[in-house]
Amino acid sequence: MSGWYERSRAKLEAMRGREDLLILAIESSCDETACAITRGREVLSNVIASQIDIHKRYGGVVPEIASRNHVMAISGVVSEALAEAKVEAERLDCVAVTYGSGLLGALLVGVSFAKAFAYALDKPLIAVNHIKGHIAANYLAFPQLTPPYICLIASGGHTAVAKVEGLDDVRLLGSTQDDAAGEAFDKVARVLGLEYPGGPKIQQLAETGKDAVRLPTPLKDEKGYDFSYSGLKTAVINYVHTAEQKGEEIDRADVAKSFQTKAVDMMTDAALRAAIDTGTKKIVIAGGVAANSYLRGSMTEKAAKRGIEVYYPPLKLCTDNAAMIASQAYNMIMCGRGCAHEDLDAVASIPIEA
Repeated sequence: MSGWYERSRAKLEAMRGREDLLILAIESSCDETACAITRGREVLSNVIASQIDIHKRYGGVVPEIASRNHVMAISGVVSEALAEAKVEAERLDCVAVTYGSGLLGALLVGVSFAKAFAYALDKPLIAVNHIKGHIAANYLAFPQLTPPYICLIASGGHTAVAKVEGLDDVRLLGSTQDDAAGEAFDKVARVLGLEYPGGPKIQQLAETGKDAVRLPTPLKDEKGYDFSYSGLKTAVINYVHTAEQKGEEIDRADVAKSFQTKAVDMMTDAALRAAIDTGTKKIVIAGGVAANSYLRGSMTEKAAKRGIEVYYPPLKLCTDNAAMIASQAYNMIMCGRGCAHEDLDAVASIPIEA
């Protein structure tokens, strides 16, 4: 790879300020094999090979199975994305890939493919933080969106409140101290007998329920922006198991509604406090849980009372996808960073600021 990195740095520096960059991005951090082509903020293709039906039988993602399926799917997904965008690989300006956080084996598939693909084409490679990608999905939906703003990140593996100061400048304000919101939704769904993934099933069931089950509010006396879902999840499990031991029937819709209300209110209240405390007039929601309709409605209603705007991406850009990775790669190029070296490796856990 002699000279590739040096050539890549020079090419990326020459790209700064261009609004028509053609970027191919790959995302494989969990159980979605995805590839997208973007021109600036325009999405030309966004192909996703989902493994949900494969992992549904196990009640959650099995890392080894996910990795093997990424290997089988990635070449075809990339070819399909190029064909759908009507773009020849040689015309690309650069390649971007998620290098962390996520399942290590799954990430390695994407990183290895992207490195080989970029080197074969002699194109720069951009290493993208998965969580920053979720945030950047909003720029595709709202090109006029500019920092600073507060971002509520809610996904299967991450739940946090951050202050976004610039296109590639994110400062963590608070985060979950145990389970992520998405994990809690999946575990509560399982105890209620619902299929994986749990988020959509909980939301659907909650629509016919009442907020009638008393559940704890973890960290309610704390003044920061941290969350805790372990106690809330355990309270639901104990409630269901106690009823079963007594031979009592529970109203599953009421349990779903009560859990969803408590879980979402913790997030929205923390994000709103952060916006008020920092004097920020914009809140952005990012991540798979951002698809939850109660979260969207509740955040919008609470923020409107304070004169705060709320942004959230369309449903197809909430869950893991490669268009969001391309969007963040574009941000990084505009900021003059992100050029990956030959020794780029996948990392299972990285800080949100990285």
